[in-house]
Amino acid sequence: MGKPTGFLEYKRETPRERHPAERIRDWNEFHIPLPEEVLQMQGARCMDCGVPFCHSGIIINGLTSGCPVYNLIPEWNDLVYRGLWKEALERLHKTNNFPEFTGRVCPAPCEAACVLGINEPPVTIKSIECAIVDKGFEEGWIVPRPPAKRTGKRVAVVGSGPAGLACADQLNKAGHWVTVFERDDRIGGLLMYGIPNPHLDKRIVQRRVDLLAKEGIEFVTNTEVGKDYPAEKLLRDFDAVVLCCGATKPRDLPIEGRELKGIHFAMEFLRSTTKSLLDSNLQDGKYISAKGKDVIVIGGGDTGTDCVATAMRQGCRSLVQFEILPKPPLSRAPDNPWPQWPRVYRIDYGQEEAMAVFGRDPRRYRVMTKRFVGDEKGHVKELHTVCVEWYKDSQGKLALKEIPGTERVWPAQLVLLALGFVGPEDTILDQLGIERDERSNAKAEYGKFATNVKGVFVAGDMRRGQSLVVWAINEGRGAARECDRYLMGYTNLP
Repeated sequence: MGKPTGFLEYKRETPRERHPAERIRDWNEFHIPLPEEVLQMQGARCMDCGVPFCHSGIIINGLTSGCPVYNLIPEWNDLVYRGLWKEALERLHKTNNFPEFTGRVCPAPCEAACVLGINEPPVTIKSIECAIVDKGFEEGWIVPRPPAKRTGKRVAVVGSGPAGLACADQLNKAGHWVTVFERDDRIGGLLMYGIPNPHLDKRIVQRRVDLLAKEGIEFVTNTEVGKDYPAEKLLRDFDAVVLCCGATKPRDLPIEGRELKGIHFAMEFLRSTTKSLLDSNLQDGKYISAKGKDVIVIGGGDTGTDCVATAMRQGCRSLVQFEILPKPPLSRAPDNPWPQWPRVYRIDYGQEEAMAVFGRDPRRYRVMTKRFVGDEKGHVKELHTVCVEWYKDSQGKLALKEIPGTERVWPAQLVLLALGFVGPEDTILDQLGIERDERSNAKAEYGKFATNVKGVFVAGDMRRGQSLVVWAINEGRGAARECDRYLMGYTNLP
């Protein structure tokens, strides 16, 4: 490393953010980029550790540690420190097709596994990654590079989320003709309609899609394979197929009153808002609105946070977020050592915004919803809850029991279910006869990505279940490599 003592000399600095009470008045990204000289100092903090854990994504205790796309983090940190930004961009693109996405929405398991993080604040890997690619676009270094030679092979990629786009990009680089099918009206899948604009500006997504199109990838929108386009037709029209349709079947909450109006899945809410924002700047009114309502978000993950942030921008009257698990500790517990992902209490952007307006963290822990109650028009008006206690049963498994006397009634005219996803939708898998695993995902071995149907591969959440954007990119790249090997008998893809 160019600055072996950098981690001793410089403190961690992350990008500043616009004040929460200010930023909820618009739908713009809220991070304020660090000056270049500060970023160089942050790169200098990368400590030339003997064994870097940051760039090897592995699963420990069920959670990700390190970078799943194996970014060459120490290399590009050093290049940034030395002011060699273009070289840093080349290193970054070797492993990550879309660092402008991961640099904004990834939870940064790389930072959690940073060796410096054992006893000091870790290196600001995520913000450096984002700065490198943003500078690449600003300087005009990122331009269309279509393949010099075509193989004549045709590949269909179904789904245009991060897995599908990464797969299409890699297959196109290998010289195949790639067609991406997307059932929505815009390309991007989860990146376009699942993540709100303040978290990932859709111009950032469209910029990359436009680049991929100029490199020769064909995008077909408003076409749902299995309905608008028979799935078996893919096998006739293309030499290979890669399914990247995601795990889009939401987990429901089948309790009393679930049929009431005003109860929606999180993705219904988020998609309708982003689509209306892009179509008409919210002037068409074609979205689920939280304005003037008491809103309850059930679920404490990233999607729940996005629902909180969106409801705040729409002008909700009050907001509460229920989490059935206990509140995490402020620091790592003894059974959660480095380099595991730290299970600690965090305040994300949505909670920050709710705190700025309502004066407290909107999350309530160890709360279970018992039933929904409606008004005379069939619209939800309140939730009934009870607090729960977690314990280990006779088999040593975690179980919960209700705590008597903790029942409570909460007013609510809008309830958002952010409880995760249970697997992929059935249509295309059933039509193609794809085998499933015990969790209903498409069955294909990691590293091979081949299904039981010859020439059909699968990647991303459709294969592994609900996961991170960075894992989707990993899987899309891997499926492209194996698809290329199937088509050509060998592969040069990483």
